[in-house]
Amino acid sequence: MPEIAIADTCFLIDWARYRRRDILFELFSTVFVPEQVLGEIVSEETVKWVADSLAERKLSLYVAPSIIVNEALKLVDAMASLTWTRRVELPEAVCLSVGRKHGYTVLTENRGALQAVEVLPEYLNVKVMRAIDVLAEAVSTSKIAVSSIEEAETILVEYEKDTKHRFPRKDVERILEEVVPHGEYKEEVGET
Repeated sequence: MPEIAIADTCFLIDWARYRRRDILFELFSTVFVPEQVLGEIVSEETVKWVADSLAERKLSLYVAPSIIVNEALKLVDAMASLTWTRRVELPEAVCLSVGRKHGYTVLTENRGALQAVEVLPEYLNVKVMRAIDVLAEAVSTSKIAVSSIEEAETILVEYEKDTKHRFPRKDVERILEEVVPHGEYKEEVGET
């Protein structure tokens, strides 16, 4: 897993509400927050967490050079020109451009950003993780210890409860199959 990540607004808003939010800093040596993202954060709870984390050097400010901003603007235009895709705003586009240029993992819940890495050839190799993926990584690397499928599922439910962010059931099932030792998930839920 890459050691450096860059987070967008939607990811930070949810993550700030999560009771185990500091697990993020055990998974990544650095988590960058672009200045464009800071401009979008208005929730007092998120502002406080981000400010405290910046002060404690857990999060790091990313000031995008003009070459990154220009690439991000091209990405915004490219997605807008594909009328069947979701839009990508500048803050998410900056994260994707930084991820592409430096190989950082992009932390996002933004559907447009998730779609961009599937449809734009130059972004196909950008690694994007949603909160469910970060939680799966925390469980699979034992940063969050679980000893059963029920405990793994409880971690996901806990996140949903704290953040009011619901994971699609198919994603939950996929993640549980990935983080639980092979065969154990199907056996425990009664599938054969």
